Amino acid sequence: MPFRKRKSVARRTHRSNPLPPLQFSQALPYGAVLHDKGVQFVVYSRSATAVRVLLYEHVTDPVAAEVIALDPSKDRWGDIWSIFVPGLRPGQLYHFQADGPYDPERGQRFDGRACLVDPYARALAGEFTIGADGLVVPPKCVVVDDSFDWQGDRHVRRGLADSVIYEMHVRGFTQDPSSGVANPGTYAGVIEKIPYLKSLGVTAVELMPVHEFAERMPSADGQARSNYWGYDPIAFFAPHRGYASGSEPGCQVREFKEMVRALHAAGIEVILDVVFNHTAEGNQLGPTFSFKGLENRVYYMLGDGGSSYKNYSGCGNTINGNHPIVRELIFLCLRHWVHNFHIDGFRFDLASILSRDRNGDILPNPPIIEVITEDPMLADTKIIAEAWDAAGAYQVGSFARLRWAEWNGRYRDDVRRFWRGDFAQTGHLATRLAGSSDLYGDDERQPFHSINFVTSHDGFTLNDLVSYREKHNEANGEGNRDGDNNNFSDNYGVEGPSQRADVEALRPRQIRNFLATLLLSQGVPMMVFGDECRRTQAGNNNAWCQDNAVSWFDWRLVETHADLVRFTKALIAFRRDNPTLRRRSFLRGGMGPSGLLPDVAWYSAEGLAIDWHAADASLTCFLCGPSIAELEAENHLGAGGVEGTPRHVLILAHAGSSPRTFQFPQSEPLRALPWHTFLHTGQAAPDDVFPGGDGPVIDVNQPLELPARSLVCLVADTAAPPPPVPPPAPARRRIARRRS
Repeated sequence: MPFRKRKSVARRTHRSNPLPPLQFSQALPYGAVLHDKGVQFVVYSRSATAVRVLLYEHVTDPVAAEVIALDPSKDRWGDIWSIFVPGLRPGQLYHFQADGPYDPERGQRFDGRACLVDPYARALAGEFTIGADGLVVPPKCVVVDDSFDWQGDRHVRRGLADSVIYEMHVRGFTQDPSSGVANPGTYAGVIEKIPYLKSLGVTAVELMPVHEFAERMPSADGQARSNYWGYDPIAFFAPHRGYASGSEPGCQVREFKEMVRALHAAGIEVILDVVFNHTAEGNQLGPTFSFKGLENRVYYMLGDGGSSYKNYSGCGNTINGNHPIVRELIFLCLRHWVHNFHIDGFRFDLASILSRDRNGDILPNPPIIEVITEDPMLADTKIIAEAWDAAGAYQVGSFARLRWAEWNGRYRDDVRRFWRGDFAQTGHLATRLAGSSDLYGDDERQPFHSINFVTSHDGFTLNDLVSYREKHNEANGEGNRDGDNNNFSDNYGVEGPSQRADVEALRPRQIRNFLATLLLSQGVPMMVFGDECRRTQAGNNNAWCQDNAVSWFDWRLVETHADLVRFTKALIAFRRDNPTLRRRSFLRGGMGPSGLLPDVAWYSAEGLAIDWHAADASLTCFLCGPSIAELEAENHLGAGGVEGTPRHVLILAHAGSSPRTFQFPQSEPLRALPWHTFLHTGQAAPDDVFPGGDGPVIDVNQPLELPARSLVCLVADTAAPPPPVPPPAPARRRIARRRS
């Protein structure tokens, strides 16, 4: 394969579009940068002795049509290799190649034969293949024109405290035939389902990985499993080609932008699940198709002098996120998604890895965390950490300060254990309902730094949480050894689907209990797509490779479980309309401005002050509707003022396996309020929820009978303060005589 020399007009005769002579180029920015008269290719490599650009005419071409060799004396600035190739246009396909030392014992893995993905590639085309030399050949990089008619779109900028997050998989959301969309499994398919998302009331979608990943890596035995979830990245700057409806190289860039624009038009933000902790190149036995072949010792954490890969991700290798070169790649990538794709926020997978130094030790002030926190381009975005990793780091509540919210794994576990009926969980539930001040009450953090969730993609769906006591991952091909064994789940008498009336009466009640707890808690609720209509994965709690009906959204369930969908919509709307549930500061239990009602109060089922040491499964929580002055002090006012009207909320939760009688709290100011029923999970639909909070009025002098495992939420308006205590009877008689 001949190399094309600088300032030479010699070309391969079979090329259909001859190129002009090469020209002088600039050293930055990285990647394939489109100019009026051609493309500038820029790549970093400290140890390479030679770098080449491979140009292709067609996605399926097994070999390059042109190979351009960079001259180290003219095309290298420090450790940056750069060349300008005139005559190239958007859609041009390319790879890099690099010669250099091959010394695996010292961490050097250059292979001059390997075709390499540009770390800054804006799009990929094609699939992984095996070349004639037996090497893995990755998809080809695509030169992209980033121009796009955004039609005035800007970031939604909804406050994190006012968000309801819906975690979803782009393909799985519409791939099932029941979706009825024209382009199932695509960005365009998501657009078709925006009316459903809007009707549900969610304010943000958190998309499982959409940066380029290997759907199927070629294997020697041909038995490669699908990487359905997408947690195996190969190009961080590029939207996944597999979710495009078109076939033109690079069309996924336009289609992704169209999806974001349409979601924003509906008032829905887009949060990306980003995986800056490992890549698909794997360990020392894995292929070389990008970072390994450019500067292995910089991009990865290595052990044993460089011969092995440290594996804090559980996926074979670990990105060296606090190396200056990698740190630069990460924050430029985040800026790219925010500026070029209008992304509203990021959830960082296994974020604790970003707290580790090059040796894998946890740093007190990790540089990459500080860069993300302080970067001005990211100032309006939501930054969320999965504050743990696969090597034992668990930083929930202590990952970072101010800008960073966290997936609250403690919330998930405590809420699950309470509703399962585990021993002495009432205090834990109260702490989670109130915003987890034990985790976020320091360092100027607030309740909205807690991303509350009961289920996520990683684990059981909500239906399966109440239908299976054990995981059932046999279909994954690992002998059911994969996935978490600690699910805090229950089947209530039958493992899996059941025809027993008592089981099928209890399971939907428990689902309602979980949803109600989630959406009535201080903090930011996140739910998984399909939990609102009992989507099931048949007990699989690690469905990463199940690109089939196990993982896809069955849209028939929306009708089958319409009552549950109605219940969920009512809860989300109630939260949106009541800032009492979206406080910006922690509740302290002190009296409000009226001097009559505390901001939060806790009672036993007997209506008395609760004994936190009692082994009880019942709890009453009062949340006082804040005044406008309090909301202003919390910086609660947006551009359109306060969203919703503050109302008092009373939550009665009973996780016991037998019915329980609740007395109304023995507090005269509370008893003087007119309390209406908002929801009662122990009642059959439609009496399980009254969307306007205008259900039956409660007689505070009569006990409330709660069935086993049920939750009641009452609501009272704050517009009229509680009436004063009446004066003694003789005073009333004297007043009456004077009036007569």
